[in-house]
Amino acid sequence: MKKRLGLLLGVALCVATRAGAASTEQSKEGERLEKSTFVINEIMRQPDNGIPQDLLNRAVCVGIVPGEKKLAFVFGGNYGRGALICRRGGDGAWGAPSMFTVGGGSWGLQIGGESTDIVFIVMNMDGVRKLLEHGIKLGADASVAAGPVGRTSSAATDVQMHAEILSYSRARGLFAGLSLAGALLKQDDDGNHRLYGRYITPEEILIEGKVEPPGSARSLDQILTQYSPHGGSSFGKSEPAHRQEGAKKGV
Repeated sequence: MKKRLGLLLGVALCVATRAGAASTEQSKEGERLEKSTFVINEIMRQPDNGIPQDLLNRAVCVGIVPGEKKLAFVFGGNYGRGALICRRGGDGAWGAPSMFTVGGGSWGLQIGGESTDIVFIVMNMDGVRKLLEHGIKLGADASVAAGPVGRTSSAATDVQMHAEILSYSRARGLFAGLSLAGALLKQDDDGNHRLYGRYITPEEILIEGKVEPPGSARSLDQILTQYSPHGGSSFGKSEPAHRQEGAKKGV
């Protein structure tokens, strides 16, 4: 009897330990979503120095990497974890997030470290599908450009207006366009498993909308809805939104 009781206690302790570890990991994903909410709010509450409203309204998805770490000593390197959230169907309400990682390297005589927030907006379905591939190199596999800053996109160049992804950075309170060309982006399947409690593909989350946003993502949904309640373009359309609008006007 004592042996059986000891065995049962051992199993219970093992299960409790695993549950505690899983809960800790899930809280890390929730913390990342909370920080992402803060980053978006800080950027958009200063419209003269934020993402142009018309571009945000055209975007089908938004990616946020809060506090990407940059450490450098002769060889520079970047690594961060973030969340990608899309409008349901491309033009509906903001949906559930999918976690991802982004990293890259640079060569140069650099010394020091810096924490940088990164935000990028995905302008069409083609950009979304490329991001969902198993590891892509931005700038090579998907077109990316440093995004324009301000109330409108009137100062945007032709390159920016035709890019699938527009990217930005925020460091020490300063917000500016940032080229992510050369960065490697991967979908974080383990992070999604921790967040949703089961294995689910990024496509099922972002395109098919098979899960509801978890409680930890509600604030992010709400802040994006506050700044851009409507917009995007249906995932059934592959052309950028600005081209679709031009076609409607006969441009």
